[in-house]
Amino acid sequence: MKLRKQVTVCGGAIFCVAVFSLYLMLDRVQHDPARRQNGGNFPRSQISVLQNRIEQLEQLLEENHQIISHIKDSVMELTDTGAVSPSGHLPFRSANGSWVLPFDGRPTFLAVKPQDCQLASGSHSQADVQMLDVHSILKFDNPDGGVWKQGFDITYEPDEWDSEPLQVFVVPHSHNDPGWIKTFDKYFTDQTQHILNNMVVKLAEDPRRKFIWCEISFFSKWWETADAPKQEAVRKLVLGGQLEIVTGGWVMTDEANAHYFAMIDQLIEGHQWLERNLGVTPRSGWAVDPFGHSATMSYLLKRANVTSMLIQRVHYSIKKHFAATRNLEFMWRQSWDAGSNTDIFCHMMPFYSYDVPHTCGPDPKICCQFDFKRLPGGRINCPWKVPPKAVVDANVAERANLLLDQYRKKSKLYRSKVLLVPLGDDFRYDKALEWDQQYTNYQKLFDYMNSHPEMHVQAQFGTLSEYFDAVYKAYDVAQGARPPDYPVFSGDFFSYADREDHYWTGYFTSRPFYKSLDRVIESHLRGAEILYSLAVANARHVGMEGRYPVSDYALLVDARQSVGLFQHHDAITGTGKENVATDYGNKLLRALVGLKRVIINAAHFLVMKNKEFYRFYQTEPFLETDDRRATQDSLPQSTLIELDPTGPRYLVLFNPVEQERLSVVTVLVNTVRVRVLTEDGQTLPVQLSAQWSSASQMSAEVFEAAFMVRLPPLGLAVFHLYDSPDSPMTLRSDTVLRLSGRSVTARAADPLPVRSQQSDPQTFYVSSQSLTLGFSGATGLLESIRRKDDPQEVKVQMQFVVYGTRPSKDKSGAYLFLPDGKAKPYNQKEPPVVRVVEGPLFSEVVAFYQHFQQTIRIHNVPGVDGLSIEITTLVDIRDQTNKELAMRLVTDIQNGDVFHTDLNGFQMQPRRHHLKLPLQANVYPMSSQAYIQDSHHRLTLHTAQALGVASLETGQLEVIMDRRLMQDDNRGLGQGLKDNKKTANRFRLLLERRSTGNKMMDRETTSFPSILSHMTNSFLNHKVLALPVLPKRRGIPPLQTFAPLKSILPCDFHLLNLRSIQSQDPQSPSPHSALILHRLAMDCGLDAPNLGFNCTTTQGQLSISGLFKDLDLQLLQPMSLTLMHSSTPLANDSTISLDPMEISAFKLKLR
Repeated sequence: MKLRKQVTVCGGAIFCVAVFSLYLMLDRVQHDPARRQNGGNFPRSQISVLQNRIEQLEQLLEENHQIISHIKDSVMELTDTGAVSPSGHLPFRSANGSWVLPFDGRPTFLAVKPQDCQLASGSHSQADVQMLDVHSILKFDNPDGGVWKQGFDITYEPDEWDSEPLQVFVVPHSHNDPGWIKTFDKYFTDQTQHILNNMVVKLAEDPRRKFIWCEISFFSKWWETADAPKQEAVRKLVLGGQLEIVTGGWVMTDEANAHYFAMIDQLIEGHQWLERNLGVTPRSGWAVDPFGHSATMSYLLKRANVTSMLIQRVHYSIKKHFAATRNLEFMWRQSWDAGSNTDIFCHMMPFYSYDVPHTCGPDPKICCQFDFKRLPGGRINCPWKVPPKAVVDANVAERANLLLDQYRKKSKLYRSKVLLVPLGDDFRYDKALEWDQQYTNYQKLFDYMNSHPEMHVQAQFGTLSEYFDAVYKAYDVAQGARPPDYPVFSGDFFSYADREDHYWTGYFTSRPFYKSLDRVIESHLRGAEILYSLAVANARHVGMEGRYPVSDYALLVDARQSVGLFQHHDAITGTGKENVATDYGNKLLRALVGLKRVIINAAHFLVMKNKEFYRFYQTEPFLETDDRRATQDSLPQSTLIELDPTGPRYLVLFNPVEQERLSVVTVLVNTVRVRVLTEDGQTLPVQLSAQWSSASQMSAEVFEAAFMVRLPPLGLAVFHLYDSPDSPMTLRSDTVLRLSGRSVTARAADPLPVRSQQSDPQTFYVSSQSLTLGFSGATGLLESIRRKDDPQEVKVQMQFVVYGTRPSKDKSGAYLFLPDGKAKPYNQKEPPVVRVVEGPLFSEVVAFYQHFQQTIRIHNVPGVDGLSIEITTLVDIRDQTNKELAMRLVTDIQNGDVFHTDLNGFQMQPRRHHLKLPLQANVYPMSSQAYIQDSHHRLTLHTAQALGVASLETGQLEVIMDRRLMQDDNRGLGQGLKDNKKTANRFRLLLERRSTGNKMMDRETTSFPSILSHMTNSFLNHKVLALPVLPKRRGIPPLQTFAPLKSILPCDFHLLNLRSIQSQDPQSPSPHSALILHRLAMDCGLDAPNLGFNCTTTQGQLSISGLFKDLDLQLLQPMSLTLMHSSTPLANDSTISLDPMEISAFKLKLR
């Protein structure tokens, strides 16, 4: 009643003001002295102006009247139904035009202890060799080095080995790509199975023969087809030290584009397989083919208890520098490690390639003569025109001395008198003949060398770990320990060039469609693992595991292996043949469909209020998926929720993030009469928008309903959707089409108003409670950002630019980026159509261009979701030739030549733009974010897919969005990149203000995101899944929110995975789960706004037993990262402790 009176009074007041204004205006016209001089005769034009004014005023009064009556109706309806939004207010527009929302008003707090920020401000790595310094001092020139083209002449004194003979370990290997020129299955059938079959026979012939193997994806497939005696023979070879499994991951992962979640997961998958089938634990890492190397990989290997590692593809100038300073072997330390906990012994191969011509020593012409697969009469020969000779008594002395000279020269590049000589290449040893050629000829050479003491050499076949062990023994240090005087290195090895200015920076973007799909599936895999583990534990807890589809575990295993396979360095990199990319796509899509099923089945069980009513039917799912993909290369279509007046539809929302989440969720509905209620019957504000089929065509059947939700961490919340006549809480978006004089008109479906207007070059703005964005009237693209707490508007100008490729013979391809100079602005003749949508929950601006369509959206909600800008760029360059499209941000941030890119979503790496390097050398991989900063601001671009990034001038940040290239770039692929897809690249742009104390703190070598930045990235990469409950004839049993956490997780903890552990039967789980936690390091020198959830830190302390609601913790055991090494179990009520940046794994038994 009170509200009704207030409304009436307000309406009356407005009416009075309007009438009084009209009176004043008429009065002013009558008393205007200038007009009197005209003898009171008004010119016609002025009378018409006056008439217009009066008409406008009448119109305003009429609109005013409508608004008042609408408010009145709303109030009536509200008081009649008794349904009130959480705080009893309606959304309304404030004086500045921004919407003010009813909000549940729950206070949130940020309690980050200063100690938890110390990594960002404290001491850091004391490394002898820091990659940023190496980049600064090197000229990156390319003088001719003689036989070692990219190096220098190596000389030695003949008596150098008299007191300590040279120990040589020749390590036979076969590099098997799980997909590249052929698909994974075709390679297996044609080559890999024969390699492994021959291995069993040929190694058994002589106990001195050795072999190493890396890719478990292939090995496991072969093992399944091997009979019991063959499997036993393999176990014997492993036990006897003739066969070593190196790294032991599912694949030899790419290190530029891969996200650390997937890098860890494929390592666990391989190691779990080895534990179950062979009982071996890999000790040494072997990465000869990834195109550049990341410090994340060395950290993960260290956490998996691997003691030594080897790398190969490093920029030739850096190899030369490390060789000249004898730093090719070093302790690799993380840049943020102030101690030496993260040190791992690393061996860098010195020459061009891992093939035989480039591994025995500096002269490929000589080394090629010792690749006995190339003996005359075979299918491959030596390009240097001197063929190998079979070793016989007559030539063994000459051959052995020639080879020893190479060994000695190579040895001079290292500090120890122990030498590693790999012997292999891609898919080698697939024929029995090659095993005989290599092993018998080398054995003759070794026998000769070892029987001539005056040669001062001990040569033999060895495994990788035998080599490393000999180095440790030579220095009398423990396995994996730092030998005296060996350098400590910190940094990474991007970007890679193998010769001239051929930088491998194109593959950071190649085939972005699949890079994006990969991350969607990773988020689903993590979500499915967590929900499955929780559902099975809850089912055990209530004695219902017999009724739960535990067999879904097989779907998880399939997805783990498909995601693992895609981390291979020719898969996520986009550097395989077209049919191979399609094959990966089909495997990924199958995995995604399976994961959605796991999530739906777990959610079904977990949201049942009374578990007695739970019934699982394989053919009749309880929930629908949030979206569907028609084919492996199509974009997802959201599921339509069909409402009808007979009753509600239920919607289950899954929040995969480990913190409470305040978010805007959008679903598709079939009516504008939509009302959304929480589980306890509170009506939520809904913003209703059109579903657009083109720039100006909207659907009359399908609408978008957006509403704000608060979701429990890792939880499932239930909402009710009704088809009900106008709810005052359901507001329609205000849509304007900005058109440039052409005849496109908006086809407005009746229920939703759309206005068209002539575009003009003036800047226009959209606002939320946190941000005001300026857009160019001419281009429809972003121009500026202003945070509400910052008086200063920051220029952030969005541009699109295009790179061509060189006219010379060397052109860009799947691997290489070889641009024809600086980028040119993207131009199109027609000005774009720009659509501006504004409303209480979100506002967005969509600009339509021929080759891309960009949507920039801001959410009008408190907390993380409302503090950054959501950017979706739909790219389609299928009609282009040798073009690369880039999105460039031009700002007035004074970052100089320094910018920061992430490594694998795990850590930030400072970069420096070098003018002495070509443009393509200044491009770096960005898996999850990049930022530029000065003393006032930090601008972070978060990404949902790996892409190449650069900062070519101060204040700029640019991302290569897609590349279409018509030719091969001579790295073995034999194809260009012509299978482009329509791709949606998703980002979040976050502008943060740096607080004053931070000015002097910019470290050369370390930098960290803020807590807001970490959460923004998490929100972007882990979308809320909206799962509609399928209507049932029998009715829906009561559902309730599932909130698994009993206590809030400290906000610097990221729950990386809760992964059900295998039993002896690979298709079913054991009662154990692996809890993998990452403690984030954060920079607290950025203003911390309201995050929308309670954020506290605990100096790395966490009680696991107090974490999960309604479950008993029956085991808490610290493990190595891949679960192969276990420590003593802790008391169940123990508190665990993690250092900043630490990733730790624990084996849990929950029930």
